[in-house]
Amino acid sequence: MNIPKNLVKKIFSKEKIISLIVIIFIFITDRLTKINIIEQQLNNGSQFVNDYLNFDLIWNTGIGFGLLSQNANIYYHSISFLIFLVIVFLSYLITRSDSADKVLFSLILGGALGNFYDRLFYFAVPDFIDIHVNNFHWFTFNIADIFITIGIVLLIIKDLILNKK
Repeated sequence: MNIPKNLVKKIFSKEKIISLIVIIFIFITDRLTKINIIEQQLNNGSQFVNDYLNFDLIWNTGIGFGLLSQNANIYYHSISFLIFLVIVFLSYLITRSDSADKVLFSLILGGALGNFYDRLFYFAVPDFIDIHVNNFHWFTFNIADIFITIGIVLLIIKDLILNKK
């Protein structure tokens, strides 16, 4: 079978390979940190890092930063399905966007896949990064949430500030 060279170049373009590497890197980094913190919590409990940071595992059944956490199955499955649709849409955007946006969407997709994996296999997402000042604690989050947030913030900056015409 003879595959046209332009089709091969289109399928395996440099930008798509970079996007795939970014997605895989984020997914693996997220998985390794979550596996590590779950094992650590089972053996040692929470870990005090300094006056502003603790690693303390909580199981999040909602969306980012624990929002919409509910015990009811209908909410959980609806949120999971919505996240699946977002993943499909992000995949579509990566195939249709320019180089810079491909990388930014890949940051978001890599994190979304990490959290979606947890929803499927644990029925909750392990969040463990606890940033605080005295008794004020920010939402507990994980590595996937960091990459999702970075991707979204950079997209907003790019679209609102850098694209002014």
